[in-house]
Amino acid sequence: MAFLEQVALIVRDHDEAIAFYTGVLGFELVEDSPSLTMDGRPKRWVVVRPRGGQAGILLARADGPAQTAAIGEQFAGRVGMFLRVDDFESEYVRLRAAGVRFVTEPHDAPYGRFAVFLDISNNRWDLLGPRPPAP
Repeated sequence: MAFLEQVALIVRDHDEAIAFYTGVLGFELVEDSPSLTMDGRPKRWVVVRPRGGQAGILLARADGPAQTAAIGEQFAGRVGMFLRVDDFESEYVRLRAAGVRFVTEPHDAPYGRFAVFLDISNNRWDLLGPRPPAP
């Protein structure tokens, strides 16, 4: 058996990212622990995840110019993260009211209703509604 435990997103600042993911998106803070870089410098190990979800997101603070340049470009301008919710309309309205910037209006697709939004680092996400019933 195998499963995806977590993915990493490069962020500018841990505290700003935590505030966005927990305060705006409603994720839970799973871990915020002191750690060390591969060369022994102090860092933080910060993991968030959607409530009820299993896979987490490691919020990795950019370290150096190459990583800083990758903030918001980790998916080369494509949608790279997909957040499925039980009630699309309510969540869409809630996120807009919280100041989340949507770059598309809601659309219907074979895999469910969706709209693209930007996170605090300008990564593109799909907000996805429930999958339609199978024909």
